[in-house]
Amino acid sequence: MSRVDRILFDHIAIGMPKMADAAPFLAGELGGVPDNGGPSGPYTWGTYRFEGGGSIEILEPLGAPGFLHRFLAERGPGFHHVTFKVPSLADVCARAAAAGYNVVGRDESDPEWSEAFLHPKQALGIVVQFAQPGPAQGTPRPVTPPPGVPSPPRPATLLGLRMRAQSRERAMTQWGAVLEGRVADGPRGSLVFRWPGSFMRLVVEIDAVQNEGPVAIELWSPRALALPEGPHPVLGAVFTEEEA
Repeated sequence: MSRVDRILFDHIAIGMPKMADAAPFLAGELGGVPDNGGPSGPYTWGTYRFEGGGSIEILEPLGAPGFLHRFLAERGPGFHHVTFKVPSLADVCARAAAAGYNVVGRDESDPEWSEAFLHPKQALGIVVQFAQPGPAQGTPRPVTPPPGVPSPPRPATLLGLRMRAQSRERAMTQWGAVLEGRVADGPRGSLVFRWPGSFMRLVVEIDAVQNEGPVAIELWSPRALALPEGPHPVLGAVFTEEEA
């Protein structure tokens, strides 16, 4: 890995009991390319890369009960977190604390990957991971990409994630002040956050009544996509087609 010189919206993560069950849809229907992955303590992970560079990570629990086992027992499969690569973990944690967030799970023991998190109860209904990558140390770690499918279609473009917040101020604080996203007004009062150099955007609907949290992964493709109505029956997340 190598350091980054700006904040980047890196990937969207989905938790599910068995990673292999994601392949028929993410690779077989959406054309996602198995990209990276491997075991990491109480879970294993794998990423699918899409046209334009957007990435979806799948998390599968391993071994003794841990955070992912609890997540699946309480909520079932679905959105787990979003990851932002940052040039300085200390700086983004300081901004988060100054904005009133309690930073949790801060771990700088791995020189290749220092991380910290915002809890979904504070962070608009989703875990937010701050990750500061560092240079590789010693022998490269083995890579185990997730399963693919024979003769996959052309990958769809992963535009990003649609979220919901109960106030414009809460969205601006989290995605703008803490994570320094560049914001523009979107349709129907939404806010569109982008990070230069990132492959994905984040669209935030403002609704003072509805629960805060992730709404849908937004896609675009020149070919017709067979997307389920509502949450995907295996992945638990909603996928929608939007204009590029």
